[in-house]
Amino acid sequence: MTTSYDCADAEQRAAGLEHAQRAIREHKCVVLPTDTVYGIAADAFSPQAVTLLLAAKGRSRKMPPPVLIPRLNALDGLATDVPAEARRLAEAFWPGGLTLILHAQPSLDWDLGETKGTVALRLPADDVAQDLLTLTGPLAVSSANRTGQAAAQSAAGAEAQLAESVEVYLEGGHRPVEGNGAEPSTIIDATALPLRVVRQGAISLERLREVVPDVLGAGEEAPAAPDEAPAAPDEAPAAPDEAPAAPDDSPRN
Repeated sequence: MTTSYDCADAEQRAAGLEHAQRAIREHKCVVLPTDTVYGIAADAFSPQAVTLLLAAKGRSRKMPPPVLIPRLNALDGLATDVPAEARRLAEAFWPGGLTLILHAQPSLDWDLGETKGTVALRLPADDVAQDLLTLTGPLAVSSANRTGQAAAQSAAGAEAQLAESVEVYLEGGHRPVEGNGAEPSTIIDATALPLRVVRQGAISLERLREVVPDVLGAGEEAPAAPDEAPAAPDEAPAAPDEAPAAPDDSPRN
């Protein structure tokens, strides 16, 4: 049975968090506020729960959800080969509207979909979200809407789209909070250097470059390395190697 809790009320918030923790443990979906928009969440380590999340949204395994984490030090438990540049961005912008695509720890027993061995991680700047993540651990979370529809900015808006596919709705008021902007998180491909923006969002390229000056904007190419020797007069210069393709630019939260 679907239940909604008003997290502005201390008693309802406590009851809602307890119910949501239990629902996650039972491999069900919950809706929670984040600092960008509302998200639909499930246990990141339960293939059954992730399948339910994708079905609720009407999304295929080709569009895997990102994972929200409760604290910065969870980064190394879920990702491997984290570049120093990505770590600096996390330290600068977490909690906040930054998602980092990284190589997933190969030892983890999870199935988020067709991730190509990567995981998208974010630490949200929202008290309700952080309280739930502290209780549950990492959660697979995507925007709380049916695919193709507008992302929900309230739990009631999410319920209008997702209905009984979600066990618990945590109502935290309008999201994003007025003044924080209505953009989704900025997504960075950190699986190779230089880092590259694959979706522009809440964190501008200018702010990113204050921390990592050589981060590439969406669609930008890395500067070609200078040739070690000049080409012979009748020899056309070789084309620079093609940059590795970024992971699928799925609409992640």
